Amino acid sequence: MKRLASHWQILGALVLATLTALALRGLFQGEGTGSNAAQFVNGALEACRFVGDLFMRGLKMIIVPLIVTAVVSGITGMKGVEGFGRLGMKTVAFYMASSLVAITVGLVAVNTVKPGLVDGAPNEAIRAAFEEKSAAADDAEKEKVAVAGGREGKDFLGIFTAMIPENVVGAASDNGQMLGVIVFSILFAIAVTQMPGETGDGVRDFFAAANEAMITVTKWVMATAPIGVYALILPVVYETGADLFKQLGKYFFTVLSALAFHLFVILPMAVKYLGKTSPLAHFKAMRPALLMAFSTASSSATLPVTMRAVQENAGVSKRVSSFTLPLGSTVNMDGTALYECVAVIFVAQVMGIELGMGAQFFIVIAALLTSVGVAGIPSASLVAILLILKNSGIPNAETAVVALLSVDRLLDMSRTAVNVFSDTCAAVIVGKSEGEVFTPQES
Repeated sequence: MKRLASHWQILGALVLATLTALALRGLFQGEGTGSNAAQFVNGALEACRFVGDLFMRGLKMIIVPLIVTAVVSGITGMKGVEGFGRLGMKTVAFYMASSLVAITVGLVAVNTVKPGLVDGAPNEAIRAAFEEKSAAADDAEKEKVAVAGGREGKDFLGIFTAMIPENVVGAASDNGQMLGVIVFSILFAIAVTQMPGETGDGVRDFFAAANEAMITVTKWVMATAPIGVYALILPVVYETGADLFKQLGKYFFTVLSALAFHLFVILPMAVKYLGKTSPLAHFKAMRPALLMAFSTASSSATLPVTMRAVQENAGVSKRVSSFTLPLGSTVNMDGTALYECVAVIFVAQVMGIELGMGAQFFIVIAALLTSVGVAGIPSASLVAILLILKNSGIPNAETAVVALLSVDRLLDMSRTAVNVFSDTCAAVIVGKSEGEVFTPQES
């Protein structure tokens, strides 16, 4: 019997988790906290959180060795530093351009729809909801905002200092901040290409073999993906339900429609005209990565799946994908940049703050810079949103961010899918520019 493809297994887990959560909400929500039903549901949710945490830990466990071996083996397999420099310029150029286009899409959407206004005036109901949610926010949410609130504008420079960590091992374990690890891996790989004869060949062979071993470990971890996805999604749907859309429906429509436009129009056009590849075929090839990105809301955790899909399904070489994808999971955040722009202007509208062209230009640049430095973990962009709000002079920034944090999960999942798909588009486009010939295959 033919084994069900991985993306269908993950999609089935998503649907089953959603149906289970909605059934539990319908049957048991509203039961007294001491009732047997409530205890059963709480126990089930805790079990799911435990299993989901194990799955995320497994994904995070393989990220650093996978990045290091992939980057080093990819660069050392090139024909000298010249090939690496050309590849790097093409990759960075695409990432910068796609992020700017994404921010522009968000800017147009939020200024057209004006989700924070009602009949041209600030939405007082949403402002009241902000204050209510802020007062009701749990200690963990308040702690996140308090930590972020201590940051200043100079933290923009932290993006550059993060590239050269004092301790590369510490950087690898610092909440998913992979930028320093990637820079170190690149420098190390360039040094290996300068090593003579058998010494350099031995190092290259070691990292090539290590990368193959990490791919095998990745397959083992991904075999548990349906169970992990089910455990991650069920508590989210149970806790949010339909209430997620009631108070902030217009805001959600604005963000999701802008993300959808970038995902289904802008990026496919880039794949078609720059990558000379069928967008539909590329979507089909990337289904496992998109579903995993949506499920985990973490571009870093999705990286092993993304690399496997791009190499095996899209046919992009390890030489290109091993460089573009690890770098993209850290610095290419189209969906995050778009979301930051919409969220900041939305909060300004609710607070009754008029933002002129100069202020909005600052937001565009800030969104571009902070999206580069945002960790590839769930809800990390809310820290960047708070930073931009405070530097834009918008009052009650902490109140707004606490409210956004409490309803952020679905948007986080959606923008992560956009981030990951943009990375895969870069791999295809750069690969085609390098003269590669490939045909996307369904997984």
